[in-house]
Amino acid sequence: MTRPYSNDLRERVVAAVAAGQNCRVVAERFDIAVSSVVKWSQRYRRTGSVSPGKMGGHRRRILEPHRTFIVERIEQTSHLTLHRLKD
Repeated sequence: MTRPYSNDLRERVVAAVAAGQNCRVVAERFDIAVSSVVKWSQRYRRTGSVSPGKMGGHRRRILEPHRTFIVERIEQTSHLTLHRLKD
C-alpha cells in the first residue's frame, strides 16, 4: 500500500491554489496529479485541514453479533476449536 503525501507538500499545494494559481499549473509545478490538487483544495475548504483521511477499507465485523455466545463457549471449554464450535 502506498503512503499519503506529506502534509508539508499538501500545504504548499493548497497555498499555491489559494494564491490564485491554476490547478493544472500547480500540479505540474509539484509533479503530482491534478486530481490530487483539486481534492486537497476541496478538503481544505471543507475542513480547514489538508491532512489525509483514513486509508483502506472498513471491514464489518462478521462475528460481532455472536461474540457473547462464542466467549461463553470458550470459557466453558477452553480447548474448543472453530470446527467444534460450528457443529
